[in-house]
Amino acid sequence: MTRKQKRFTVIFGALALLGVAVALVLTALSEQVTFFRTPSELLASPEENAGRLRLGGLVETGSVTQGEDSQVEFAVEDTNERIVVRYAGILPDLFREGQGVVAEGRLQPDGTFLADTVLAKHDETYMPKEVADSLKEQGFWQGEEGTATQ
Repeated sequence: MTRKQKRFTVIFGALALLGVAVALVLTALSEQVTFFRTPSELLASPEENAGRLRLGGLVETGSVTQGEDSQVEFAVEDTNERIVVRYAGILPDLFREGQGVVAEGRLQPDGTFLADTVLAKHDETYMPKEVADSLKEQGFWQGEEGTATQ
């Protein structure tokens, strides 16, 4: 083997090893990805809701109920549909009715959402981009002007 062939073999081997490493990382990350859905999207296509999901929307006013052993049940809405969320744990300090929330977990066969993580908005102007975009698409957006368009 000439020197040029050896160099080519080493470079080709390194690129192949790098390609395998990138493929392994992407495969591992794809299993950890959680997709964001609104209640309307979840109910419109139930066949796509297998696995871990993120549910986002507004906490429905009057829907929060405290149970035993820090069990909490509340509804998340997007002005068209609502989904009941069940969560066992301590809610974030900023969690309250009428505010934006993102819950991570799985949709149950009975139509409820079993959350293992609940994230609340962090100040009066923050709303997850996906929730804001969804509300804009549906014609219901309360932005900087402070008035809803619907």
